[in-house]
Amino acid sequence: MFWVRIDNRLVHGQVIEAWLPFTGAETLVVANDELAADLLRQEIMGLAIPQDISVLFTTIDELPGLIAQMGGQPNSLILFATCADARRAFDAGLRFSVVNIGNLHYAPGKKQVCSHVAVSLDDERCLGYLAAHKVVLDYRCVPSDTVQVKNRW
Repeated sequence: MFWVRIDNRLVHGQVIEAWLPFTGAETLVVANDELAADLLRQEIMGLAIPQDISVLFTTIDELPGLIAQMGGQPNSLILFATCADARRAFDAGLRFSVVNIGNLHYAPGKKQVCSHVAVSLDDERCLGYLAAHKVVLDYRCVPSDTVQVKNRW
């Protein structure tokens, strides 16, 4: 089974200390076009990941094929930096029924929907699209939190 999380910080303490143990993931898949091309940033991020966890960095377009090569339902946590990236992977064939929205920083033009998530109009459309395709939107920073926002799009 794989878990899907949107978090603009990608690999960081909450993922390492909370989500990896909660999901039981054996592989961390970071799907981000910019990071997939940056070996130095990959190496730096990789230093934070426990040695017993495999890490893969991939582009959004390559992700569905990578998951298929891993048997279709690998014991993995998949990280996206943006809603748009998660939707691109979904549209490319990566099917998931739940997406955890872990963190989207506030910026001008965004509205705060809970303490850790601020969305732009494009984010709203993207989340609405996923919700319309029966993807449950799970707004939590860490697994022990309660879901702060119900599907609203």
